[in-house]
Amino acid sequence: MNYKDTIEYLYRQLPMFSRIGVAAYKKDLHNTIELCKALGDPQHKFKSIHIAGTNGKGSTSHMLAAILQEAGYKTGLYTSPHIKDFGERIRISGKMVDKDFVVDFVERTKHLVKEINPSFFELTVAMAFDYFATQAVDIAIIETGLGGRLDSTNIISPILSVITNIGYDHMNILGNSLPEIAIEKAGIIKKDTPVIIGEYLPETLPVFVKKANEMNAAIHFTQDNFIVQSKESKGSSLLCHVLNKMTNEPATITSDLPGLYQSKNICTVLHAVDILGKIGFDITTAAVKKGLGNVKKITGLRGRWEIIQTSPAVILDVAHNEDGIRQVLEQLKINYPSSQVHFVLGFVNDKDTGKVLSLFPAEARYYFTNAHIPRALPYETLKETGALYKLQGTGFDNVNEAIELAKMYAKKTDVIMVCGSFFIIAEVD
Repeated sequence: MNYKDTIEYLYRQLPMFSRIGVAAYKKDLHNTIELCKALGDPQHKFKSIHIAGTNGKGSTSHMLAAILQEAGYKTGLYTSPHIKDFGERIRISGKMVDKDFVVDFVERTKHLVKEINPSFFELTVAMAFDYFATQAVDIAIIETGLGGRLDSTNIISPILSVITNIGYDHMNILGNSLPEIAIEKAGIIKKDTPVIIGEYLPETLPVFVKKANEMNAAIHFTQDNFIVQSKESKGSSLLCHVLNKMTNEPATITSDLPGLYQSKNICTVLHAVDILGKIGFDITTAAVKKGLGNVKKITGLRGRWEIIQTSPAVILDVAHNEDGIRQVLEQLKINYPSSQVHFVLGFVNDKDTGKVLSLFPAEARYYFTNAHIPRALPYETLKETGALYKLQGTGFDNVNEAIELAKMYAKKTDVIMVCGSFFIIAEVD
């Protein structure tokens, strides 16, 4: 098989959460453990940093990888889902996984697939670990797929764990309360291994402290130690002034990720850099600033307040849950206070769409659409639900048709916001 055939085989043969949802989720680590055991336990052959959280874990992973690359470390990066190309999931120093390696790995593991019957995610996690071990990376940033405790990535022994925040998402799997969700995320806290909590709430703080105490893990709280003094998003960049309360040192950061919400992730990343420095990593201030200033160029991150056109502005964002959508709506009010907003929306069918739609303004214009995956919420259903919240608009089976009509109706000063799902963004031409 060539690369294209191999990827199609993976999509066709293995249950894939991003396509079919909960039916693909395996509620234990058995398959991943068995796969990696057969491969010689590659996850123990490189240093790693484990990152979980409801929102921001992808951006945080890419930021940290960019900084470590600029500091001169051969850096692996495993994230999910991908937007355009499967290879986005597995990178080393910014370059996507070698296509020949993917083909060879799938051929080598076909007998294991028959024996173990893994999901798509379980096999790709094993593939990433095997690739990082084979290529002898200095450090790998590993983003959880879903949750933490039972996530396939949770067989690593990291040098640092990071939990960005806790919010409502995937409640059908992780639990219906914030403490329940926090318990799942806290599952990545390992024995004698420092952990950073980017943001905590009164309901989640005791969960993290209890787990860290059980694991004898030093716990560090970013929101208590790093303060955003000011932030400003202009065009394709974010200017952020941050105070390190531990040293009373200010820092001025310019990022090529213009979402205002990135200021919180920047604080978490600066905290991680501080702790990495204390455990032996040589990361200069210049590496931090260059890494954060060029995340998209260095690591290929997409879909985070990504402005693909101006006049009218067309912005793509993978925000898909309550907290993420709130942040997008807040920034629209700040950056485009007097503009007519056109929302191109599409969601998957396992979200509490009503709760999310209740956040949107009735005075905006709506273009309801869907991705072409089994898990997508049909645009007709989304349109009907939207009407219950006084959100009026037109339905489209194709996101690009929706965007084109929005462009026809939009004035030059208007803004077209495309959000609701990774998979909607993936289908934008």
